[in-house]
Amino acid sequence: MEKLLAARLHAVKVRPYLAAALFALHVVADRSVPTMAVDVHWRCYVSPAFVARTPVAELAGVWVHEVSHLLRDHHGRGERYAREHEEYGPGERLRRNIAADFEINDDIYGDGLPRPAGAVLPSLLRLPTGLLMEEYLRTASMSGLAADLAWLDCGSGADGQRRPWELGADGAHGLSRQQRDAVRFRVAEGIRGQPGDAPEGWRRWADEAFHPPQPWRQLLGAAVRSAAGAPGVGEDHSYRRPSRRSASVPGVILPSLRRRPPRVCVVIDTSGSVSDAELGGALLEVAAIARAVGGRRDLVSVVSCDAAAGIAVPLCRAESMELIGGGGTDLRSGFAAALRSRPDVVVALTDGQTPWPSAPPPCRTVVGLFPRPARVREHDPDYVPQGPPAWARVVTIG
Repeated sequence: MEKLLAARLHAVKVRPYLAAALFALHVVADRSVPTMAVDVHWRCYVSPAFVARTPVAELAGVWVHEVSHLLRDHHGRGERYAREHEEYGPGERLRRNIAADFEINDDIYGDGLPRPAGAVLPSLLRLPTGLLMEEYLRTASMSGLAADLAWLDCGSGADGQRRPWELGADGAHGLSRQQRDAVRFRVAEGIRGQPGDAPEGWRRWADEAFHPPQPWRQLLGAAVRSAAGAPGVGEDHSYRRPSRRSASVPGVILPSLRRRPPRVCVVIDTSGSVSDAELGGALLEVAAIARAVGGRRDLVSVVSCDAAAGIAVPLCRAESMELIGGGGTDLRSGFAAALRSRPDVVVALTDGQTPWPSAPPPCRTVVGLFPRPARVREHDPDYVPQGPPAWARVVTIG
Protein backbone atom coordinates (compact mmCIF):
# COMPACT_ATOMS: atom_id res chain seq x y z
CA MET A 1 0.00 0.00 0.00
CA GLU A 2 2.87 2.40 0.79
CA LYS A 3 4.36 1.87 -2.68
CA LEU A 4 0.98 2.25 -4.34
CA LEU A 5 0.20 5.52 -2.56
CA ALA A 6 3.67 6.83 -3.35
CA ALA A 7 2.93 6.17 -7.01
CA ARG A 8 -0.31 8.10 -6.70
CA LEU A 9 1.54 11.06 -5.22
CA HIS A 10 3.94 10.95 -8.16
CA ALA A 11 0.96 10.95 -10.55
CA VAL A 12 -0.50 13.98 -8.77
CA LYS A 13 2.87 15.77 -8.98
CA VAL A 14 3.21 15.34 -12.76
CA ARG A 15 -0.54 15.62 -13.56
CA PRO A 16 -1.88 18.07 -10.94
CA TYR A 17 -5.11 18.71 -12.84
CA LEU A 18 -6.11 15.06 -12.14
CA ALA A 19 -5.54 15.32 -8.37
CA ALA A 20 -9.24 15.47 -7.40
CA ALA A 21 -9.97 12.31 -9.40
CA LEU A 22 -6.91 10.38 -8.23
CA PHE A 23 -7.65 11.05 -4.56
CA ALA A 24 -11.33 10.16 -5.05
CA LEU A 25 -10.45 6.53 -5.87
CA HIS A 26 -10.71 4.04 -3.01
CA VAL A 27 -8.16 1.21 -3.11
CA VAL A 28 -9.30 -2.42 -2.75
CA ALA A 29 -6.60 -5.13 -2.74
CA ASP A 30 -7.64 -8.31 -4.56
CA ARG A 31 -5.40 -11.14 -5.80
CA SER A 32 -7.88 -12.11 -8.53
CA VAL A 33 -7.35 -8.81 -10.38
CA PRO A 34 -4.80 -9.18 -13.22
CA THR A 35 -3.17 -5.75 -12.66
CA MET A 36 -5.24 -2.70 -11.69
CA ALA A 37 -8.88 -2.08 -12.51
CA VAL A 38 -11.69 0.33 -11.65
CA ASP A 39 -15.43 -0.07 -11.31
CA VAL A 40 -18.16 2.41 -12.12
CA HIS A 41 -18.36 3.45 -8.45
CA TRP A 42 -14.76 4.73 -8.42
CA ARG A 43 -13.12 1.87 -6.54
CA CYS A 44 -9.63 0.87 -7.69
CA TYR A 45 -8.94 -2.88 -7.45
CA VAL A 46 -5.24 -3.73 -7.21
CA SER A 47 -3.24 -6.94 -7.45
CA PRO A 48 -0.53 -6.96 -4.71
CA ALA A 49 1.75 -9.03 -6.97
CA PHE A 50 1.43 -6.46 -9.77
CA VAL A 51 2.33 -3.62 -7.41
CA ALA A 52 5.35 -5.55 -6.11
CA ARG A 53 6.89 -6.08 -9.55
CA THR A 54 6.10 -2.65 -11.08
CA PRO A 55 8.32 0.43 -10.59
CA VAL A 56 6.76 3.43 -8.85
CA ALA A 57 6.95 5.66 -11.93
CA GLU A 58 5.12 3.08 -14.05
CA LEU A 59 2.54 2.57 -11.31
CA ALA A 60 1.87 6.31 -11.49
CA GLY A 61 1.11 5.86 -15.19
CA VAL A 62 -1.33 3.04 -14.38
CA TRP A 63 -3.06 5.29 -11.84
CA VAL A 64 -3.57 7.97 -14.50
CA HIS A 65 -4.67 5.36 -17.03
CA GLU A 66 -7.35 3.85 -14.79
CA VAL A 67 -8.79 7.16 -13.62
CA SER A 68 -8.93 8.27 -17.27
CA HIS A 69 -11.42 5.48 -17.98
CA LEU A 70 -13.75 6.90 -15.34
CA LEU A 71 -13.34 10.55 -16.29
CA ARG A 72 -14.05 9.81 -19.94
CA ASP A 73 -17.15 7.76 -19.05
CA HIS A 74 -15.95 4.65 -20.85
CA HIS A 75 -18.34 2.52 -18.81
CA GLY A 76 -21.41 4.47 -19.94
CA ARG A 77 -20.19 4.75 -23.52
CA GLY A 78 -19.28 1.06 -23.59
CA GLU A 79 -22.74 0.04 -22.40
CA ARG A 80 -24.39 2.22 -25.05
CA TYR A 81 -22.18 0.78 -27.79
CA ALA A 82 -22.97 -2.78 -26.70
CA ARG A 83 -26.72 -2.09 -26.71
CA GLU A 84 -26.70 -0.35 -30.08
CA HIS A 85 -24.63 -3.07 -31.78
CA GLU A 86 -25.84 -6.03 -29.66
CA GLU A 87 -22.25 -7.02 -28.94
CA TYR A 88 -21.84 -8.87 -25.66
CA GLY A 89 -19.58 -11.59 -24.30
CA PRO A 90 -15.92 -11.77 -23.24
CA GLY A 91 -14.54 -11.16 -26.73
CA GLU A 92 -16.59 -8.02 -27.28
CA ARG A 93 -15.77 -6.82 -23.76
CA LEU A 94 -12.06 -7.13 -24.57
CA ARG A 95 -12.54 -5.21 -27.83
CA ARG A 96 -14.15 -2.31 -25.94
CA ASN A 97 -11.37 -2.37 -23.36
CA ILE A 98 -8.68 -2.24 -26.07
CA ALA A 99 -10.46 0.58 -27.92
CA ALA A 100 -10.80 2.56 -24.69
CA ASP A 101 -7.09 2.06 -24.00
CA PHE A 102 -6.28 3.31 -27.52
CA GLU A 103 -8.21 6.50 -26.78
CA ILE A 104 -6.34 7.05 -23.51
CA ASN A 105 -2.78 5.89 -24.15
CA ASP A 106 -1.99 8.04 -27.16
CA ASP A 107 -1.63 11.28 -25.15
CA ILE A 108 -1.40 10.71 -21.38
CA TYR A 109 2.24 9.57 -21.15
CA GLY A 110 5.47 11.51 -21.31
CA ASP A 111 6.53 14.62 -19.35
CA GLY A 112 7.44 12.70 -16.20
CA LEU A 113 4.97 9.85 -16.68
CA PRO A 114 6.60 6.83 -18.40
CA ARG A 115 4.42 4.47 -20.37
CA PRO A 116 3.90 1.21 -18.41
CA ALA A 117 5.02 -2.06 -19.92
CA GLY A 118 2.26 -3.64 -22.00
CA ALA A 119 0.33 -0.40 -22.64
CA VAL A 120 -1.48 -0.76 -25.97
CA LEU A 121 -1.32 1.96 -28.63
CA PRO A 122 -3.26 2.54 -31.88
CA SER A 123 -0.01 2.08 -33.79
CA LEU A 124 -0.21 -1.67 -33.05
CA LEU A 125 -2.95 -1.82 -35.72
CA ARG A 126 -1.59 1.08 -37.77
CA LEU A 127 -4.50 3.25 -36.68
CA PRO A 128 -4.33 7.04 -36.31
CA THR A 129 -4.07 8.62 -32.88
CA GLY A 130 -6.57 11.03 -31.42
CA LEU A 131 -9.74 9.01 -32.15
CA LEU A 132 -12.48 8.10 -29.71
CA MET A 133 -13.22 4.61 -28.43
CA GLU A 134 -16.28 4.29 -30.67
CA GLU A 135 -14.27 5.26 -33.75
CA TYR A 136 -11.64 2.61 -33.02
CA LEU A 137 -14.38 0.01 -32.56
CA ARG A 138 -15.90 0.88 -35.93
CA THR A 139 -12.51 1.04 -37.70
CA ALA A 140 -10.78 -2.20 -36.65
CA SER A 141 -11.79 -5.70 -35.55
CA MET A 142 -8.82 -6.04 -33.13
CA SER A 143 -9.02 -9.80 -33.49
CA GLY A 144 -5.26 -9.94 -34.09
CA LEU A 145 -4.63 -8.53 -30.60
CA ALA A 146 -7.16 -10.63 -28.67
CA ALA A 147 -4.87 -13.61 -28.07
CA ASP A 148 -1.94 -11.51 -26.85
CA LEU A 149 -4.10 -9.22 -24.68
CA ALA A 150 -6.40 -11.75 -23.04
CA TRP A 151 -4.95 -10.66 -19.69
CA LEU A 152 -6.08 -7.06 -20.21
CA ASP A 153 -8.89 -6.16 -17.86
CA CYS A 154 -9.45 -2.63 -16.57
CA GLY A 155 -12.75 -3.49 -14.88
CA SER A 156 -16.28 -2.30 -15.46
CA GLY A 157 -15.03 1.28 -15.43
CA ALA A 158 -13.59 0.62 -18.91
CA ASP A 159 -16.59 -0.99 -20.61
CA GLY A 160 -19.58 -1.11 -18.24
CA GLN A 161 -19.58 -4.90 -17.72
CA ARG A 162 -19.33 -5.95 -14.07
CA ARG A 163 -16.53 -8.27 -12.93
CA PRO A 164 -16.73 -11.03 -10.27
CA TRP A 165 -14.36 -9.26 -7.90
CA GLU A 166 -16.26 -5.96 -7.84
CA LEU A 167 -18.26 -4.91 -4.78
CA GLY A 168 -21.20 -3.49 -6.73
CA ALA A 169 -23.50 -0.58 -6.00
CA ASP A 170 -24.13 -1.64 -2.39
CA GLY A 171 -20.46 -2.13 -1.49
CA ALA A 172 -18.49 0.14 0.81
CA HIS A 173 -16.65 3.29 -0.24
CA GLY A 174 -18.41 3.74 -3.59
CA LEU A 175 -19.24 7.20 -4.93
CA SER A 176 -22.79 8.22 -5.76
CA ARG A 177 -23.66 9.60 -9.19
CA GLN A 178 -23.67 13.15 -7.79
CA GLN A 179 -20.24 12.67 -6.20
CA ARG A 180 -18.82 11.25 -9.44
CA ASP A 181 -20.15 14.20 -11.44
CA ALA A 182 -18.69 16.62 -8.88
CA VAL A 183 -15.25 15.02 -9.27
CA ARG A 184 -15.43 15.31 -13.07
CA PHE A 185 -16.34 18.98 -12.87
CA ARG A 186 -13.51 19.73 -10.43
CA VAL A 187 -11.04 18.09 -12.80
CA ALA A 188 -12.50 19.96 -15.77
CA GLU A 189 -12.23 23.26 -13.89
CA GLY A 190 -8.57 22.53 -13.15
CA ILE A 191 -7.83 21.82 -16.81
CA ARG A 192 -9.66 24.92 -18.02
CA GLY A 193 -7.95 27.06 -15.40
CA GLN A 194 -4.46 25.97 -16.54
CA PRO A 195 -4.97 25.06 -20.21
CA GLY A 196 -1.26 25.01 -21.03
CA ASP A 197 -0.61 22.14 -18.62
CA ALA A 198 -2.92 19.58 -20.26
CA PRO A 199 -2.72 17.91 -23.69
CA GLU A 200 -5.27 18.68 -26.39
CA GLY A 201 -7.30 15.55 -25.68
CA TRP A 202 -7.84 16.54 -22.05
CA ARG A 203 -8.69 20.14 -22.98
CA ARG A 204 -11.31 18.88 -25.43
CA TRP A 205 -12.70 16.59 -22.74
CA ALA A 206 -12.90 19.49 -20.25
CA ASP A 207 -14.84 21.63 -22.73
CA GLU A 208 -17.33 18.82 -23.28
CA ALA A 209 -17.67 18.21 -19.55
CA PHE A 210 -19.00 21.77 -19.17
CA HIS A 211 -20.94 21.71 -22.44
CA PRO A 212 -21.75 18.06 -23.23
CA PRO A 213 -22.74 17.44 -26.85
CA GLN A 214 -26.46 16.92 -27.29
CA PRO A 215 -27.93 14.11 -29.38
CA TRP A 216 -29.47 16.81 -31.54
CA ARG A 217 -30.99 14.56 -34.19
CA GLN A 218 -33.00 12.71 -31.56
CA LEU A 219 -33.90 15.98 -29.83
CA LEU A 220 -35.06 17.63 -33.04
CA GLY A 221 -37.09 14.59 -34.05
CA ALA A 222 -38.63 14.39 -30.57
CA ALA A 223 -39.46 18.11 -30.65
CA VAL A 224 -41.23 17.76 -34.01
CA ARG A 225 -43.14 14.65 -32.90
CA SER A 226 -44.11 16.36 -29.65
CA ALA A 227 -45.37 19.43 -31.51
CA ALA A 228 -47.21 17.30 -34.06
CA GLY A 229 -48.85 15.19 -31.34
CA ALA A 230 -49.84 18.07 -29.06
CA PRO A 231 -53.53 18.56 -28.15
CA GLY A 232 -55.36 20.49 -30.84
CA VAL A 233 -52.80 19.81 -33.56
CA GLY A 234 -54.23 18.02 -36.57
CA GLU A 235 -57.75 18.01 -35.11
CA ASP A 236 -60.80 19.05 -37.12
CA HIS A 237 -64.55 18.55 -37.16
CA SER A 238 -65.99 15.97 -39.53
CA TYR A 239 -69.53 14.96 -40.50
CA ARG A 240 -68.40 11.52 -41.66
CA ARG A 241 -69.18 10.21 -38.21
CA PRO A 242 -71.79 12.22 -36.28
CA SER A 243 -71.03 13.22 -32.75
CA ARG A 244 -72.51 11.13 -29.94
CA ARG A 245 -73.94 14.37 -28.59
CA SER A 246 -76.39 14.48 -31.51
CA ALA A 247 -78.71 12.23 -29.52
CA SER A 248 -79.28 15.05 -27.05
CA VAL A 249 -80.33 17.47 -29.83
CA PRO A 250 -83.09 15.80 -31.91
CA GLY A 251 -83.13 16.81 -35.56
CA VAL A 252 -79.61 18.28 -35.46
CA ILE A 253 -76.52 16.49 -36.74
CA LEU A 254 -73.39 17.54 -34.87
CA PRO A 255 -69.89 16.90 -36.30
CA SER A 256 -67.39 14.80 -34.38
CA LEU A 257 -63.83 15.86 -33.67
CA ARG A 258 -61.49 13.74 -35.75
CA ARG A 259 -57.71 13.67 -35.78
CA ARG A 260 -55.92 14.02 -39.11
CA PRO A 261 -52.17 13.86 -39.83
CA PRO A 262 -50.54 17.22 -38.98
CA ARG A 263 -49.25 19.52 -41.70
CA VAL A 264 -45.65 20.70 -41.26
CA CYS A 265 -43.97 23.64 -43.01
CA VAL A 266 -40.17 23.85 -42.83
CA VAL A 267 -38.56 27.29 -43.19
CA ILE A 268 -34.91 26.95 -44.25
CA ASP A 269 -32.54 29.90 -43.78
CA THR A 270 -30.69 30.22 -47.11
CA SER A 271 -28.84 33.46 -46.28
CA GLY A 272 -25.17 33.90 -47.05
CA SER A 273 -24.20 33.15 -43.44
CA VAL A 274 -25.43 29.55 -43.73
CA SER A 275 -22.87 27.20 -45.28
CA ASP A 276 -23.51 24.67 -48.03
CA ALA A 277 -22.84 21.86 -45.56
CA GLU A 278 -25.51 23.24 -43.22
CA LEU A 279 -27.99 23.52 -46.09
CA GLY A 280 -27.28 19.89 -46.97
CA GLY A 281 -27.88 18.98 -43.34
CA ALA A 282 -31.15 20.95 -43.44
CA LEU A 283 -32.37 18.82 -46.35
CA LEU A 284 -31.56 15.68 -44.37
CA GLU A 285 -33.62 17.06 -41.51
CA VAL A 286 -36.53 17.72 -43.89
CA ALA A 287 -36.49 14.03 -44.85
CA ALA A 288 -36.35 13.08 -41.15
CA ILE A 289 -39.29 15.39 -40.41
CA ALA A 290 -41.31 13.65 -43.13
CA ARG A 291 -40.61 10.33 -41.41
CA ALA A 292 -41.59 11.83 -38.04
CA VAL A 293 -45.10 12.59 -39.35
CA GLY A 294 -45.61 9.08 -40.68
CA GLY A 295 -43.90 9.35 -44.07
CA ARG A 296 -46.64 11.55 -45.57
CA ARG A 297 -44.57 13.81 -47.83
CA ASP A 298 -47.72 15.52 -49.07
CA LEU A 299 -48.13 16.96 -45.57
CA VAL A 300 -44.65 18.57 -45.54
CA SER A 301 -43.81 21.77 -47.40
CA VAL A 302 -40.59 23.80 -47.54
CA VAL A 303 -39.97 27.56 -47.70
CA SER A 304 -36.48 28.85 -48.54
CA CYS A 305 -35.86 32.29 -47.05
CA ASP A 306 -33.04 34.83 -46.86
CA ALA A 307 -34.18 38.47 -46.75
CA ALA A 308 -37.27 37.45 -48.72
CA ALA A 309 -39.23 34.23 -48.71
CA GLY A 310 -40.16 31.96 -51.56
CA ILE A 311 -43.39 30.07 -51.84
CA ALA A 312 -44.14 26.94 -49.82
CA VAL A 313 -43.10 24.02 -52.03
CA PRO A 314 -44.57 20.57 -51.31
CA LEU A 315 -41.98 17.94 -50.49
CA CYS A 316 -41.42 15.31 -53.19
CA ARG A 317 -37.79 14.31 -52.75
CA ALA A 318 -35.63 16.25 -50.29
CA GLU A 319 -32.46 15.58 -52.27
CA SER A 320 -33.91 17.12 -55.43
CA MET A 321 -35.25 20.26 -53.75
CA GLU A 322 -33.72 23.56 -54.87
CA LEU A 323 -32.90 26.09 -52.14
CA ILE A 324 -32.74 29.70 -53.35
CA GLY A 325 -31.08 32.55 -51.47
CA GLY A 326 -27.67 33.82 -50.46
CA GLY A 327 -28.48 37.34 -49.32
CA GLY A 328 -29.35 38.76 -45.92
CA THR A 329 -31.57 37.18 -43.31
CA ASP A 330 -35.14 38.00 -42.27
CA LEU A 331 -37.18 35.01 -41.21
CA ARG A 332 -40.25 37.13 -40.57
CA SER A 333 -41.10 36.86 -44.24
CA GLY A 334 -40.38 33.11 -44.08
CA PHE A 335 -42.84 32.66 -41.22
CA ALA A 336 -45.44 34.73 -43.07
CA ALA A 337 -45.08 32.54 -46.18
CA ALA A 338 -45.25 29.38 -44.07
CA LEU A 339 -48.43 30.44 -42.29
CA ARG A 340 -50.21 31.03 -45.58
CA SER A 341 -50.29 27.24 -46.03
CA ARG A 342 -52.05 26.94 -42.62
CA PRO A 343 -49.67 24.37 -41.09
CA ASP A 344 -50.07 22.71 -37.73
CA VAL A 345 -46.31 22.91 -37.03
CA VAL A 346 -43.63 25.31 -38.32
CA VAL A 347 -40.00 24.15 -38.19
CA ALA A 348 -37.34 26.83 -38.79
CA LEU A 349 -33.76 25.72 -39.58
CA THR A 350 -31.53 28.77 -39.17
CA ASP A 351 -28.32 30.18 -37.69
CA GLY A 352 -30.42 32.55 -35.57
CA GLN A 353 -28.92 35.80 -36.93
CA THR A 354 -32.31 37.14 -37.95
CA PRO A 355 -35.23 39.25 -36.75
CA TRP A 356 -38.05 37.12 -35.39
CA PRO A 357 -41.82 37.63 -35.61
CA SER A 358 -43.06 39.95 -32.87
CA ALA A 359 -46.03 37.68 -32.09
CA PRO A 360 -46.07 33.88 -31.80
CA PRO A 361 -47.57 32.03 -34.78
CA PRO A 362 -50.97 30.39 -34.27
CA CYS A 363 -49.35 26.94 -34.35
CA ARG A 364 -46.56 24.98 -32.71
CA THR A 365 -43.02 26.18 -33.58
CA VAL A 366 -39.70 24.33 -33.46
CA VAL A 367 -36.36 26.05 -34.21
CA GLY A 368 -33.33 24.01 -35.28
CA LEU A 369 -30.43 26.34 -34.56
CA PHE A 370 -27.07 26.11 -36.34
CA PRO A 371 -24.51 27.10 -33.67
CA ARG A 372 -22.77 30.46 -34.04
CA PRO A 373 -20.45 32.49 -31.79
CA ALA A 374 -22.14 35.47 -30.18
CA ARG A 375 -22.15 38.51 -32.44
CA VAL A 376 -20.84 41.74 -30.93
CA ARG A 377 -20.90 45.35 -32.07
CA GLU A 378 -17.57 47.11 -31.95
CA HIS A 379 -19.03 50.47 -30.88
CA ASP A 380 -21.70 49.06 -28.56
CA PRO A 381 -20.19 46.83 -25.85
CA ASP A 382 -23.61 46.41 -24.19
CA TYR A 383 -25.19 44.90 -27.30
CA VAL A 384 -26.67 41.45 -26.79
CA PRO A 385 -27.75 39.53 -29.93
CA GLN A 386 -31.41 38.57 -30.08
CA GLY A 387 -31.96 34.88 -29.49
CA PRO A 388 -34.87 32.71 -30.61
CA PRO A 389 -38.18 33.74 -29.04
CA ALA A 390 -39.46 32.07 -25.90
CA TRP A 391 -42.52 30.66 -27.69
CA ALA A 392 -40.37 28.37 -29.87
CA ARG A 393 -38.93 25.00 -28.91
CA VAL A 394 -35.19 25.37 -29.67
CA VAL A 395 -32.76 22.55 -30.49
CA THR A 396 -29.12 23.30 -31.26
CA ILE A 397 -27.97 21.41 -34.36
CA GLY A 398 -24.48 19.90 -34.54
